[in-house]
Amino acid sequence: MPASTREAVRVAVLADSDTRWKWGALTARRITTATAEPTGFVLRGRATPTERQLAETGVSTTTPREVTGAEFLRAVRDAETRGEGYDVVVLALVGGAVRAVLQGLADLGLERRPVVVTGYVGVVYEKLTDGLLLRHGADVVLANSRHDAERFRAVYEGVGAGADSVVEAALPFLGGPPHTPEAGRDTLVFAAQPSVPVTRNERAYVLRRLIEHARLHPGREVLLKLRSKPGEHTTHLEEYPFQKLVRELDPPANFQLVYGHMGDVLDRTDLLVTVSSTAALEALHRRIPTAILTDLGVREVLGNHHFVGSGLLASFDRLDKGLAPTPDETWLARQGVASDGSYDTAFDAARDRVTELLALPALPPITPYYTTETAPGYLPGILARHRLDVTAPEPRESGLRRVVREAARGAYRHGVQRVAPVIRRLGEL
Repeated sequence: MPASTREAVRVAVLADSDTRWKWGALTARRITTATAEPTGFVLRGRATPTERQLAETGVSTTTPREVTGAEFLRAVRDAETRGEGYDVVVLALVGGAVRAVLQGLADLGLERRPVVVTGYVGVVYEKLTDGLLLRHGADVVLANSRHDAERFRAVYEGVGAGADSVVEAALPFLGGPPHTPEAGRDTLVFAAQPSVPVTRNERAYVLRRLIEHARLHPGREVLLKLRSKPGEHTTHLEEYPFQKLVRELDPPANFQLVYGHMGDVLDRTDLLVTVSSTAALEALHRRIPTAILTDLGVREVLGNHHFVGSGLLASFDRLDKGLAPTPDETWLARQGVASDGSYDTAFDAARDRVTELLALPALPPITPYYTTETAPGYLPGILARHRLDVTAPEPRESGLRRVVREAARGAYRHGVQRVAPVIRRLGEL
């Protein structure tokens, strides 16, 4: 039965990190008419977020259920069996996981499969072609800006794949009041990233310059906004957390490490500085002065090359002298920042597309670009890595299994943040 003949639209969101859960849950609300909360699932893996990280996203009062890929597919199958099948599934995952779940959904052979929506959680500055082709086969591939939509369609059309699935939208977590200076307040916020920059020396350099800036401007509050606490993981590995590096230094009283929801931090921000964090787009949406660091170069590996032409590139030397960059309006208009008030309609096209698909008597088969014919030496490895066999016996959850799983996860994180750096340093001797 098409969802358009029912009053309620049932939505499921599968995410693999805290930021992707935030993107997926908010996207689900913006592109459907569903009034109920989406059913949330978090994919068990290296970057599985903690309850604190999920709560900090602020997108739901209900904690999503942690599952394997196979368990998620069983949940989709069982929901249909109960007559409560999902109408829309939002896949907030890395490309390989999206492709694997697409295969799993196709193999379920549901009487009526859900509309599948996917996209990107922020700035797309690496693995553009591979990531897009792994996502091909979804009914809707959301682009966060006009610039991204053009690039996405060019990739699909360039390999002879259909590009009708690409729909221009925006980042779903933009919002908040426009920046308003307050007398007596002067706050610089640096939005940290887990793996940008990646080396210890580069991260220590950024930290040292932030502290020096705080000393140069004793009347300015300098906040280092962190994504996670030591032992927690995000989408990208963080070998050298700023929390540990700062122990070797003696920062002044006007320098602080802060956590929390980015929107709340931006409420008191007068200058947002970052290398290439999506927080820059959140700040620009609110017309908060923003600077993209060039100290470590303007390089693809850093992601700050995305901001070429933005008018935002700046070094610490210039920031120390009081520079507050002015963004290029033409660049802003192409990046989905929607600081001109157009954000209210940014998701109309995506909502209309999903509504049209839900109204169809039947959805077409899932037909990804990557198949055993187009990528016989690549696809089997992708699918095998995710082990989405719903016919295998479902493992029985127990207290011991949970303890072992958390211990293994903790050992992995310890290895990344403590053992790996030591081994790397020994190898340089």
